[in-house]
Amino acid sequence: QVQLVESGGGLVQAGGSLRLSCAASGRTFSSYAMGWFRQVPGKEREFVAAINGSGGSAAYVDSVTGRFFISRDNAKNTVYLQIDSLKPEDTAVYYCAAGNGMTRVVSNYAYWGQGTQVTVSS
Repeated sequence: QVQLVESGGGLVQAGGSLRLSCAASGRTFSSYAMGWFRQVPGKEREFVAAINGSGGSAAYVDSVTGRFFISRDNAKNTVYLQIDSLKPEDTAVYYCAAGNGMTRVVSNYAYWGQGTQVTVSS
């Protein structure tokens, strides 16, 4: 079992930055790939970024490439999402997730946090 708790969301103006954190419980954090997803009301949950267990490989959805950066600190059982140059269309609830493979598919992640709201004003 892995429990995930996100933090760092908030209200920010367009062009601003945020750093989201996701703290994980358990001793096997480094064995999990971690993903960040986001969701707006009425839409499906969308893949944003993922990172493998060692932190040596990452993937991003095209719309955030160059603005979002995923990283992890296995000693702290934490994964981060640095979000720069925020746009109003980035407004969503952001979720972190843990899974056995670094994929873009929601159903491949077994464990999910409760989400943190990011709101970008224009």
